[in-house]
Amino acid sequence: MKQLVYLLVGLVPLLTHAQTPDSTWFRNNYTKKEQYIPMRDGTKLFTSIYTPNDNSEKHPILISRTPYSCAPYGEKEYRPFYSNHYKEYLKEGYIMVVQDVRGRWMSEGVFEDIRPYNTAKKGKDFDEASDTYDTIDWLVKNVPNNNEKVGVFGISYPGFYTTMAALSNHPALKAASPQAPVTDWFLGDDFHHNGAFMEMDAFNFYLRRGFGFPHPKPTTVGPKGLPVPTKDSYDFYLRSGSLANLTRFAGDSVRFWNEMMQHPNLDAWWKARNVRNFVDGISPNVATLIVGGLFDAEDCFGAWSTYKAIEGKAKNNNKIIMGPWFHGQWAGRGSDGSSLGNVKFGSPTSTYYAENVEVPFFNYYLKGKGSIDKIKEANIFFTGENKWHQFEKWPPASTTDRDLYLQSNGKLGFTKPSASGAFSEYVSDPAKPVPYAEGVKANRTREYMTDDQRFAASRPDVLVFQTDILTEDLTLAGPLVADLQVSMSGTDADFIVKLIDVFPDDFQYSAADAYIMNGYQKLVRGEVFRGRFRKSFEKPEPFVPGQVTEVKYTLPDVAHTFQKGHRVMVQIQSTWFPLVDRNPQKYVDIYHAKDNDFQKATIKVFHGATAASKIILPVSK
Repeated sequence: MKQLVYLLVGLVPLLTHAQTPDSTWFRNNYTKKEQYIPMRDGTKLFTSIYTPNDNSEKHPILISRTPYSCAPYGEKEYRPFYSNHYKEYLKEGYIMVVQDVRGRWMSEGVFEDIRPYNTAKKGKDFDEASDTYDTIDWLVKNVPNNNEKVGVFGISYPGFYTTMAALSNHPALKAASPQAPVTDWFLGDDFHHNGAFMEMDAFNFYLRRGFGFPHPKPTTVGPKGLPVPTKDSYDFYLRSGSLANLTRFAGDSVRFWNEMMQHPNLDAWWKARNVRNFVDGISPNVATLIVGGLFDAEDCFGAWSTYKAIEGKAKNNNKIIMGPWFHGQWAGRGSDGSSLGNVKFGSPTSTYYAENVEVPFFNYYLKGKGSIDKIKEANIFFTGENKWHQFEKWPPASTTDRDLYLQSNGKLGFTKPSASGAFSEYVSDPAKPVPYAEGVKANRTREYMTDDQRFAASRPDVLVFQTDILTEDLTLAGPLVADLQVSMSGTDADFIVKLIDVFPDDFQYSAADAYIMNGYQKLVRGEVFRGRFRKSFEKPEPFVPGQVTEVKYTLPDVAHTFQKGHRVMVQIQSTWFPLVDRNPQKYVDIYHAKDNDFQKATIKVFHGATAASKIILPVSK
C-alpha cells in the first residue's frame, strides 16, 4: 500500500501537466508576481510574471510586451492564458511574462508611438529594443528556475514590439514571432496604405477608443474615448467633411494624430518609424516566425513585408505562415479559422496553426523539444482550393508574372487589346463616395476583406471587368501589380483596384447557407493608391488634366485559386469610404483641405493598343 502511495505521489507532476488548464488549474499550478523592472535610464516597467510551481525542471520564458495593458492587475488576478492555444504553454511549464511598455498603463516613462530604433545607443540611451534587452536580462537573472532561454511573441502592436525584441540581440533570446506586426504606417499598415489615409481606423483607434489620450502617471484605468453623434459610420464621416474637421476633435491632446497631419509624405520622420529599415541588425542566433492573415484588415502588409525584409537583410532562420484569417484570428479571437464572413475554408485553420506551427516552434527553440522539420520556409493557406501548401521560398519558384488586360465592353483577358484609344470612364463624386461595405456599419468590419462586391458592381462610379468562365484552375501566389493608364479632369485622384473571385451562378456551400452565394463576388484583394505618389512617395506631384498617365502599384500578396467554372473580376474606383479618406481630386494638402476643396472628377481608364491597363498576376503552376 505504501509503495502505491509513493507511486501516485511520483505521478502527480505528470498528471498535473496532462490536465487541460482552466482557471482553477492555472491558480493551483502557477504563481503570479508583479514586478517593476528597471531600464538602463532608471525608468521602471510594470511586468506580470507567471511562474510554474513545478521545480522538477528549469523553464523557458515567453514574453509579450504590449501597449494594451498586461491586465488584470493584482497578484491574485490571473490572465486567462487558458482560453486559447496559450494553454499549451502552461501545460509545457513556460514562465509567462506580460509587460506594459514604457509610458503605458502601469509602466513609468513617456510613451511614443512606434518609437524609432536607435542604431547608435550609448550609455543610458534607450529604445524598444533596449527595453526588451533590459527586461530579458533582469528576468534570466532574477526569476527562479528559468532555463535562460527566452522567446517573445505578440499580435499587432505587440508584433511591432516583437520585431524590436529580435533587434535586442540578448544572448538568452532564441526565438521571436512577430504576428500581424505593425511595420510601416505610411505604406501599408493600419493608418496609411500607399500614402492614402485610413481615416476610419485612425479616428477609431486614437479618438473613439482613446488610445491617443495621454496619461502622465501609471494607471490601471483605461481612457474614455470621444462620443460620436451617430453609429452610422458612413454618415458620420461624410458629415464631418474634411480631415481638418476631424483634427479639431483631437485638439492638442492626441499627439500622434497631429504629428501624422504634419507628415503627409514619406519623409525622414516616417522612415525612422519603419522597422524594415533596421532588420539587418537581427542576430543569426534569433529564429523568427512571421505570422499573418490573408484577410487581415489592419496588418496584412506588415506580415508579408516584415518577412521579406528579414529574408533579404538578416541572416537568421526566418519562416512565415499565412492563413485565411482576420486580425489575430489564429489566436482564437472569435473563430477557429474555418470561415470569415460568408466564405468558408473547410477546416479549423487556427487549430492547425497552433498544433503544427507556433507551439512546436517555441518548444523546439526554448525547450529543445520535438522538431521543426515540418515548418517549412513558407507555410501558406490557399483559399479557393482551401488547402495548406509549403514552399522553400516565397513567392514560390514556380510563380511567373502574367498580364491580365482590361478590355472593351467590360471584358478581361490575357490577350493585349488591339483597339485604338479605347477607354472606360466614370465620375468620382466625393459627396457620394463608394462605400467599402454594404449596409449601415458602426465600425470598420473585419469581414469586408472577403465581402460580396455585387453592391459596388452596380454603381456607375465603379468600373467592372471580368473574364469568361474559367476552363481550368488559375492559382496566384505572390504580390499583385496594378498597372493602369489613366487620365482625369482634376489634378489628383485615388485608385482602388479590387481582384474578385466570381462564384458560379449555382454555387452554394450547403442548403443551410444564410447568405445567397449564387454568383458571389468574393473580394480576394483590394488596395488603394493615392495618385499623387505615382512617381515618388517622397515627392508627390499633381496630374496634368486630360493627359494619359501611368499609375502602377503593388498590392499585398495573395494565395488563391480561382477554380474552374469561376470568373476573375477586376473592379476599379476612386473612393472607398469611410475606410479611406476622400481625395479632394485636386492637388492640395489633403490633411488641411477645406470642405470647398472637394470636387467631382471624370476618370478615364484606358484599355487600348497603345495605352493598355492591366493587372500583373503572380501565376503559380
